[in-house]
Amino acid sequence: MKKLRSIEKIIKPGTPHFVGDGFRVHNFIPGSSTMKRMDPFIMMDYNSKYNFPPTTVPKGVGVHPHRGFETVTIAYKGKIEHNDSAGGGGIISEGDVQWMTAASGVLHKEFHETEWSKKGGEFQMVQLWVNLPAKDKMSKPKYQAIANADIKKVFLPDNVGIVEVIAGEFQGGKGPANTFSPISMLNLKLNKGAKASLSFPTHYTTSLVMIEGIAIINENSEAFEDHFVLFNSDGETFTIEATTDCVILVLSGEPLNEPIAAHGPFVMNTQQELIEAFEDYNTGKFGSLN
Repeated sequence: MKKLRSIEKIIKPGTPHFVGDGFRVHNFIPGSSTMKRMDPFIMMDYNSKYNFPPTTVPKGVGVHPHRGFETVTIAYKGKIEHNDSAGGGGIISEGDVQWMTAASGVLHKEFHETEWSKKGGEFQMVQLWVNLPAKDKMSKPKYQAIANADIKKVFLPDNVGIVEVIAGEFQGGKGPANTFSPISMLNLKLNKGAKASLSFPTHYTTSLVMIEGIAIINENSEAFEDHFVLFNSDGETFTIEATTDCVILVLSGEPLNEPIAAHGPFVMNTQQELIEAFEDYNTGKFGSLN
């Protein structure tokens, strides 16, 4: 019998702040010490439901660099339009995922989609930074546009819910995202009263984001909407029982256990590599993006 994975802490959403003028976020994975604890997940901004008024000028974040990791953007409500200097870009609609491998370096910009901006409305998204192994940090940038229709859906028994497999595997269903290290990323959609059991290797860093609803974790801990649940690495299995209809982002990944040297938009392994990243950026080696 698999051992129960206990909860380390449940974190309520802190005071939100704006990234640019288009993303009102709670930062659930901040700072270098948390980066090491959450390895391989090194940053998470969660834009809880927020209503943006109509505007003719889309809100968002202008041109900025990245090197050494991947950004994963999941749109729950609203639409995002983005471009990068490696030629990636497009529109992330509700339910879609944008998986951008910055690796050796890109310039990037992201805004509310133009037509969506004209109407405005409720906006909700997650942006996660996933660290790259040292051997892959200077690989060629790439981009995976993952439409919701291409995400593997696993239907739970008795019609109690659906698991959308973005990355990794669940009950034989494999997600479309290609990853550099073992990662599972699931959207767990449970109907009220439904119960699910999930299991990951003990040493994997494992957490939940309560996107919608309320649930009981391991039969004794209540997790509310917009809260972050971090598990200890002391077991494999945990249970979730939906008190209301729920949408829960499940993250689990094998730690890289490599040194982390981070500053702003660059996450490398040494201070010298950080210096080189800034030099390459300042001398135009990340390309150009208007």
